[in-house]
Amino acid sequence: MTTDARRRHDPGVRGFASDNYAGVHPEVLAALALANGGHQSAYGDDDYTAHLQQTVRSHFGARAEAFPVFNGTGANVVALQALTDRWGAVVCAESAHINVDECGAPERVGGLKLLTVPTEDGKLTPELIDREAHGWEDEHRAMPQVVSITQNTELGTCYTVEEVRAICEHAHERGMKVHLDGARIANAAASLDVPMRAFTNAAGVDVLSLGGTKNGMLFGEAVIVLDPGAVGAMKHLRKLSMQLASKMRFISVQWDALLSGDLWLRNARHANAMAQRLAEGVKSVDGVEILYPVQANAVFARLPNEVSERLQKRFRFYFWDEAAGDVRWMCSFDTTEEDVDGFVAALREEMGR
Repeated sequence: MTTDARRRHDPGVRGFASDNYAGVHPEVLAALALANGGHQSAYGDDDYTAHLQQTVRSHFGARAEAFPVFNGTGANVVALQALTDRWGAVVCAESAHINVDECGAPERVGGLKLLTVPTEDGKLTPELIDREAHGWEDEHRAMPQVVSITQNTELGTCYTVEEVRAICEHAHERGMKVHLDGARIANAAASLDVPMRAFTNAAGVDVLSLGGTKNGMLFGEAVIVLDPGAVGAMKHLRKLSMQLASKMRFISVQWDALLSGDLWLRNARHANAMAQRLAEGVKSVDGVEILYPVQANAVFARLPNEVSERLQKRFRFYFWDEAAGDVRWMCSFDTTEEDVDGFVAALREEMGR
């Protein structure tokens, strides 16, 4: 009996809506095929997950331990739960993904309080953290226990190594721990031209949410414990949070494909380069304003809504703030120069109508 499996989409359709729209990198697909066949122990007690620990330590130091999970929200919820008590709170940027894009999961599922701070560019500073990092002995207030930063930020900006180190030192002096949401960590490392360890374990980050889906994986992220003394019962928290994969080898082997060589960096550098090409092309279009420095694979712009609405019929992308006319254009590991140039030409045409 045959199946009805066949291609049901047009692979020629391209867009700038999200790096999640891209497919799976061929090297990752090949790794998945290698892990298939035969029987391997379930729930992470397999050869691929064991080998992943060595690979992760080559990037994040000898004390690092990887806990593969299904998705980014799950990684953030598990990581933040591991760092907080039931009465604990997390200081984060108002624009942080954990605050605006996770449907309240950190608070409703993780059972913690988010203390948000407005920022100009998506980045926290020690001074901004102190707006909410106080009142530890006040039983009427959730206790600030964690600072969560995003690298790169939701606005496409990157923390420098020195900025992350300053935040970690400031938080640790106050008895707080530091979580880094690294959904696009590879893009940040490529932009800064430093290894990922430079602004994670070497800078003092305690726990990392490591993102791979936006960088060419099929599915799966990971929580990386950088300081084992900062957390407890991670295995139990992962299971309790419904993030324990039975066939974990198929997450772990994807990570090995990305991290054991330079695929993670090649993919990120390409996506970043396409965003730079897009930004340069957009700058020549009258009436379009780029809102933030283009430091990774995102371009934020402001233009008339009617132009965006016409352009969306030709290329997929999202409004960021529809009332203000702000949009976000994302580039991926498989974005081509032709994609970018075609989009810029279409934008110029729609602006001229």
